[in-house]
Amino acid sequence: MILTQITTAAQDTTDVVTSPDSVRVIDLLFQGGFMMIPILVLSIVAIYIFVERVRTINAASKTPDQFMSQIRQQVEKGDVDGARMTCQQHDSPVARMIEKGVARIGSPLKNIEVSIENVGKIEIFKLEKNLSLLATISGAAPMLGFLGTVIGMIQAFISIAQEEGSVSPKLLSEGIYTAMVTTAAGLFVGILAYLGYNYLVTRVQKVIHKMEYNSIDFIDLLQEPR
Repeated sequence: MILTQITTAAQDTTDVVTSPDSVRVIDLLFQGGFMMIPILVLSIVAIYIFVERVRTINAASKTPDQFMSQIRQQVEKGDVDGARMTCQQHDSPVARMIEKGVARIGSPLKNIEVSIENVGKIEIFKLEKNLSLLATISGAAPMLGFLGTVIGMIQAFISIAQEEGSVSPKLLSEGIYTAMVTTAAGLFVGILAYLGYNYLVTRVQKVIHKMEYNSIDFIDLLQEPR
């Protein structure tokens, strides 16, 4: 008798765990309404920008440690063409800045500095491309989520108002949690975009510092007595 009761209780517990009424995350996303579409689009755009920027910044960071040593040796020997060829062998912002400076050797030092600075501004613009869009997504996604929740709540209360007689708690709760899905999705996308933006900004700043350091090193090289 006791064994039978234990078996029955175990079956009841299994039925609760595997109840078809349990809600999956993917089902909630589909129930979020049409506002989930722009949030999904923003998430795709954010992922694309992040991956593309990481690859670009990684490529910009790959300047060999011995690069400036080679340039120093060639400039001290007066081998300007060799220094330019060394710069052209490296596809990085630092190499392009130094190449412009090497090409201006013989001009006034102020003109060389301005030329290097102008190339640096162009390279920084390339590094920061689409970062502002990623920052916009980090703020826009949560706002779209809130808008979707408000619209969902309005629709839920309209459905409740149209019900005749007493309103079941199930109808009320389903309308509310469905409306809240867009807020959760928007916050999730916004937080990831915000973290990605700050990570990329930090990486870009490191590359910029490296560009400044090498450009100053090159200018100091030109000022050394021969």
